[in-house]
Amino acid sequence: MQTKINCAIYTRVSTDNQTEVEFNSCEAQEEKIKAFIKSQEDMEVFKVYSDPGFTGANINRPALIEMLADIKEGKINLVISYKIDRLTRSPKDFYQLIELFEKYNVDFISVTERFDTSTPSGRLLRNIMLTFSQFERELTSERTKDKMLQRAQKGMWNGGIVPVGYKTVNKKLVIDKKRAEIVHDIYENYVTNRSIAKIYNNLKTDDIKANNGLLLSKSRIYNILRNPIYIGKIKYDGKLLSGNHKPIISEDIFDIAQKIHKKKVRKLRLYKKYPLAGLIKCEECGSLMTPCYTNKKRQGKTRRYYYYRCTSTFKKDWNNCNTRQVSANRLEDYIFENLKRISRDKHYIDSSIFMLNHSSSSGRTELEPSQSCSDSLNISPEIFMQTLQNFAGILPEKKGIEKSLWVKKFIKRVDYSKEEIAVVLYYKGLKDADHGISASGRAKENAGRNSKLNGSKKEPGILDFGSNNAVWLPK
Repeated sequence: MQTKINCAIYTRVSTDNQTEVEFNSCEAQEEKIKAFIKSQEDMEVFKVYSDPGFTGANINRPALIEMLADIKEGKINLVISYKIDRLTRSPKDFYQLIELFEKYNVDFISVTERFDTSTPSGRLLRNIMLTFSQFERELTSERTKDKMLQRAQKGMWNGGIVPVGYKTVNKKLVIDKKRAEIVHDIYENYVTNRSIAKIYNNLKTDDIKANNGLLLSKSRIYNILRNPIYIGKIKYDGKLLSGNHKPIISEDIFDIAQKIHKKKVRKLRLYKKYPLAGLIKCEECGSLMTPCYTNKKRQGKTRRYYYYRCTSTFKKDWNNCNTRQVSANRLEDYIFENLKRISRDKHYIDSSIFMLNHSSSSGRTELEPSQSCSDSLNISPEIFMQTLQNFAGILPEKKGIEKSLWVKKFIKRVDYSKEEIAVVLYYKGLKDADHGISASGRAKENAGRNSKLNGSKKEPGILDFGSNNAVWLPK
């Protein structure tokens, strides 16, 4: 007696409405496939797997997942569908399914296309049909994008997360008066205080939430302050278009908020007493170290002491970071004196840069390139030494704001910890002589013998630099 082939019938429609259309419903597909099986002597139905209302763009479908599990268990010999696109519309997913079928010795037949994957003609027809299915899908996507552009040009909202302060009525944005006051307060507080953190804390204290019932995060507040939808505009595909919804705030307040944001981004805060202000980062907690001072009275006289303090100790508490603060004068003197010392040590610079230029990326040497540098390094020790001497030689002549500007022209960042200090230097490439490049040289050195920072004595160490350009530091 001939062994019967266990056939799995798979049916699918994308939407529930299609179930009512003739030969598109799952039942109609099933009847067509069963008729085909009856015409074959060596086939029998093992099970019907049906996914009504599921898209063919992916394979996250319950019945399909169940069928694949039965295939892996060896229960199925043949999969039959009404059309190829009933199984999947994605060429990538289809090829993966075919590979799985082949792995478990399972064939695939499409009833209407009449091909078998075990034959060359079946494989050819399979590829042709998949190409047209993908073409149809991409064409539909383009039509959808064109339709959304036309809607935006007419001032209509294209959907998505409903902005705070609005609600949807018949797919149109309508002002929610209660939540519109939240948007008003956010803009007014930002224009007045210029602090997103303060706005966030106020909203959190008042337990004010978004449309989804969650607290407004700082990033959400930032997006509110940048979203032109609140002045009656719609942004689509990089274009700002007039919307047919009512604005919540005036364009004047919106423009002021944008100017404040740009100033905060571009503004370089300068201090007379703190040349490294805004450059120091605490390695332990990852926060910036901000300038501060304290006044102490000794023998009837008041003396002011300057520090760089972790901002986390301000925002949270004093014990949040073990580094806490470091003496500004000691840190500045240590960094500037060591850069000056290194700038005069020609033998050390020559040998160190030679090792960097001729060392492989594996293994640590006295020079350590930064993460932004490429593998091909070509540093000129003469140019580096000359530029570093220029920085260190002119620095003592600078005072106050001029000193801060001079330091910020050469030093990009200082990473501070009790064990190590890393100095990141700006540089310019040969092809970009007039523009600073974002990549950086990196200088690491353990503290000197006679320097005490934050109560910790250090040992002399090494200086590490890395770059993929020959010309170091800006002019």
